[in-house]
Amino acid sequence: MTLATWEEFGTARPDLAQAGHGLLYQFGVGLAFLSTVRPDGGPRLHPFCPVLLPGRLVAHIIPSFKRDDLDADPRYALHSFATPDNEDAFYLTGEARRVTDDGLAAGGAAQFLSERGHDAPPDGFSDGIFFEFLIGRCLLTRTTGRDDWHPQHTVWSAGS
Repeated sequence: MTLATWEEFGTARPDLAQAGHGLLYQFGVGLAFLSTVRPDGGPRLHPFCPVLLPGRLVAHIIPSFKRDDLDADPRYALHSFATPDNEDAFYLTGEARRVTDDGLAAGGAAQFLSERGHDAPPDGFSDGIFFEFLIGRCLLTRTTGRDDWHPQHTVWSAGS
């Protein structure tokens, strides 16, 4: 599977990246649902807090089933939270990788804390690690409001 960073995605489809940023940050901080693959192959769904940095999509993941799932099988699906006024949606699939670049992890931590108004990491923050979410496919759905029977879907795949 061909995968792209957020920067590569944004270069290929700035319209989708801008719309995705708006939907992921519609409540002031990054919020979405993350689907991972359980050890038995079934899906597991979690709310989580994606962080958009210049060119990168990362998330701070505390010790959890979510993190264990990503370590065992990096495939994910991400879906924006529901919007209050319409049925617009942003969806990504791809693979997540542990961040090994200390600068990227520090940037992710600074952004995460800043978005929440924290001057210092909360207790237990250091137990978490950052993952980068590489993108294989994107789906953006735009609607005219609730109960729109003719939503507009735009699909993008990395490498296409």
